[in-house]
Amino acid sequence: MAEDEPIHTLSIAGKDYEIDALNDVAKTEIRNLRFAEAELQRLTAQMALAQTARNAYMQALIAALPVEDEQT
Repeated sequence: MAEDEPIHTLSIAGKDYEIDALNDVAKTEIRNLRFAEAELQRLTAQMALAQTARNAYMQALIAALPVEDEQT
């Protein structure tokens, strides 16, 4: 199945549901769930970006610190 094809069934707790047959409240909750999942993916990507930046800043800081003389 192509990624841009709509999902017509939903499987929850071992049961399959035809999305088109669900009531409007259930359809709204499905949209809310999809939004929340997309937001979690976006935030996970942002966190990975921030962690990568933090690591780079730490390496730059270590490189900028004075080197201690080993004979001292």
